[in-house]
Amino acid sequence: MLDRYWFGEVSRISPEAPVPVVHVKKTEERPGGAANVARNIASLGGQATLLSVVGDDEPGRTLATLLEQERVTTHFHKDAALPTTVKLRVIGRQQQLMRIDFETPPSREVLEDKLDDFESMVDTHDIVVLSDYGKGGLTHVTKMIDAAKRHGKRILIDPKGDDYSKYRGATMLTPNRSEFREVMGKWRDDTDLAQRAEKLRDDLSLEALLVTRSEEGMSLFTASEVLHEPTQAREVFDVSGAGDTVIATIALMLAAGSDTSIAVRIANRAAGVVVGKLGTATLSRSELEAVT
Repeated sequence: MLDRYWFGEVSRISPEAPVPVVHVKKTEERPGGAANVARNIASLGGQATLLSVVGDDEPGRTLATLLEQERVTTHFHKDAALPTTVKLRVIGRQQQLMRIDFETPPSREVLEDKLDDFESMVDTHDIVVLSDYGKGGLTHVTKMIDAAKRHGKRILIDPKGDDYSKYRGATMLTPNRSEFREVMGKWRDDTDLAQRAEKLRDDLSLEALLVTRSEEGMSLFTASEVLHEPTQAREVFDVSGAGDTVIATIALMLAAGSDTSIAVRIANRAAGVVVGKLGTATLSRSELEAVT
């Protein structure tokens, strides 16, 4: 998806309705969604290939150009009947006033073609990251997991929705606090959280489950350990895209041979940097080294 930002000044309320009038002074465009995961990997020095579906339109071409500039290899299937997903954010006085979404689910035919490409490409990559935003791009996620496992690849998934059974067999799931609560219910304390996490991990045959918990940091659950990492944010400006940075950093660390707990610890520090930036953001290797 393409993230667009309109920055402006707010000095009066509209005479037409009780809403602020934003005088737009500057616009920006950034890769969003799974594209933000890929650009986070590239910004840290990794190599990322993005496989997805876009429309045959201006936002789709813009997205491809932006990713090329950030050294991300793209394999886009174009659907003439599909407008590329765009999220437009209006910013006034450094605060988000409104977000406008333009989105339509891709056709089943295009998704089938993407599945064939996934099967042929997976063997040349170290790690598979599946970012589910509930937009229809991962309709065949179960088949993708099976294909990756046949090739001996580890699969990291940022999940969506209230049915996680489709992710069975993945290496790691990285739900945020509200997403985990939607699936497993509210927990009373950390012991209760660990019990619910272990049940989900066991039910889905996961090697690891990482629950990102906003100001409470993040918690890793594996067969051998439970690791709670406290938040590293010094000043929270914008949490959008923080989950993308987390899964991107973990994927890159695992591909480089890191232990899972170390990868989570580094990802926690990476998230602490990007939440201090506006919008979907990345961090450089030097920025990460400065906080690790």
